[in-house]
Amino acid sequence: MMADLSPLWLTIQLAGTTSFFLLLLGTPLAWWLANTQSKARPVIEALTALPIVLPPTVIGFYFLILLSPTSTIGRFWVDITGETLTFSFTGLVIASMFYSLPFMVQPLQTAFQAIGRAPMEAAASLRASPINAFFTVAVPMAKRGFLTAIVLSFTHTIGEFGVVLMVGGNIPGETKVISIAIYEHVETLRYAEAHQLAGGLMIFSFIVLMAVYALNRRGAVHVR
Repeated sequence: MMADLSPLWLTIQLAGTTSFFLLLLGTPLAWWLANTQSKARPVIEALTALPIVLPPTVIGFYFLILLSPTSTIGRFWVDITGETLTFSFTGLVIASMFYSLPFMVQPLQTAFQAIGRAPMEAAASLRASPINAFFTVAVPMAKRGFLTAIVLSFTHTIGEFGVVLMVGGNIPGETKVISIAIYEHVETLRYAEAHQLAGGLMIFSFIVLMAVYALNRRGAVHVR
């Protein structure tokens, strides 16, 4: 018997949406962290890395409170949309962005730091604006960092369980992602369906990571 694949497609949609918005948010944040001399930098770096050390259930619990209809944010969202952020796909995206934030920011920050100041100063000497220099110099030079950051954020979001369980629950077609579906199959002793989903996810993750390592290795060889 074939397993229901709808949780798989929902998981890919969640991971893709989360990675897209994290790229928009994480790129300027990583650039600032890589170049700032602000005394607030250690604080921001610690906040960015917090999801690495916090249990996912803790993150999920506080986002459940933060996004609930009784909170300021949750009540505002209900007023403008008529829907709640908790137990919704939008709520999952918001919580997932925080959960996977360090996996986007840290590789980008490392890539930007490796560039150094010289290329940007050379671009400035040619009268390139800071934004133009960033997109024409920094972004191409940091392309391997971007690739690593996007893939890590995507795969990390795919594997999340505690956060989605706390914030999204188990609503088919809305919040029932693949990790929740696997857990449900195991709970009901439907091991064959759990194997299909878990095995497919494991193979997919392996292929994606293998491709990233291969591309990074080829890029390193070309640099030499």
